[in-house]
Amino acid sequence: MAENHEHHEHHHAPKISKYEEALSKYNTELDDNQVREAVKRIIAERVHENDTPEVKRFLMGSIELTTLKTTDSDESVMAFTEKVNQFDEVYGDLPHVATICVYPCFAKTVSETLEVDGVEIACVSGSFPSSQALIEVKVAETALAIKDGATEIDIVMPVGKFLEGDYEGVCDDISEMKAACGNHDMKVILETGCLKTASNIKKASILSMYAGGDYIKTSTGKLEPAATPEAAYVMCQAIKEYYDETGIQIGFKPAGGINSVMDALIYYTIVKEVLGEKWLTNKWFRLGTSRLANMLLSELLGQETKFF
Repeated sequence: MAENHEHHEHHHAPKISKYEEALSKYNTELDDNQVREAVKRIIAERVHENDTPEVKRFLMGSIELTTLKTTDSDESVMAFTEKVNQFDEVYGDLPHVATICVYPCFAKTVSETLEVDGVEIACVSGSFPSSQALIEVKVAETALAIKDGATEIDIVMPVGKFLEGDYEGVCDDISEMKAACGNHDMKVILETGCLKTASNIKKASILSMYAGGDYIKTSTGKLEPAATPEAAYVMCQAIKEYYDETGIQIGFKPAGGINSVMDALIYYTIVKEVLGEKWLTNKWFRLGTSRLANMLLSELLGQETKFF
């Protein structure tokens, strides 16, 4: 009798989806207060030791110089790109920025204007910043950006689908856009300000990596709050656990609301403490900001400088 009963129970056990199964390998039940305390401790104890000219030079070389304005035009984007060319001539002893980030309609302009080797051309794609479009449109936009010279693609995770628990829809979107990128790296923006809790940020991070993201990025910079040290801490923990579980190294990009050199040093310190030296290269750690470039330059040169 008992055997039948067990069999019966087993028969009705809900089948867990492959997405739930992927998440079950990680600790996603996080306490927001504990995260806040851990970040406070890192900032109080560790940031000051990274406040050095060497780290500032490194940060300069990790910047994704970004223009995503309604008023951007071929002319303004060309001038923006020329600045990067000129920087290399004027400040040859300083690292150039890692990336120029623009809308897909300017990929061609940047690729035809850029003369500096080693600067990536990133395009925000997939109906940035809302990600609210038919998947066919998102895929087409991504493929066209690559065709026009984008070497990296930044997409926004479909946040609405995530919040209603449609993990399959989230992962399908991400993996279809990744397929359109071919062998080019794709960053998945979580828009952490909309996710609210550390647990949500952790889950979104894992799903984005699982579905094929090569980087995870905090925010679009179009909504408040944008990047926060707490979100960065949780995302870096997710990257570390994912690496330990799969052996796959995923990059990290805080973006939005990086308003000072101190903000950048805080993100650098979080990456250093949670992920370690292996992530402290301008391939695995990027900063999405334009404002920071002049600030870092001013500190490195010891005088107020407005180059970009």
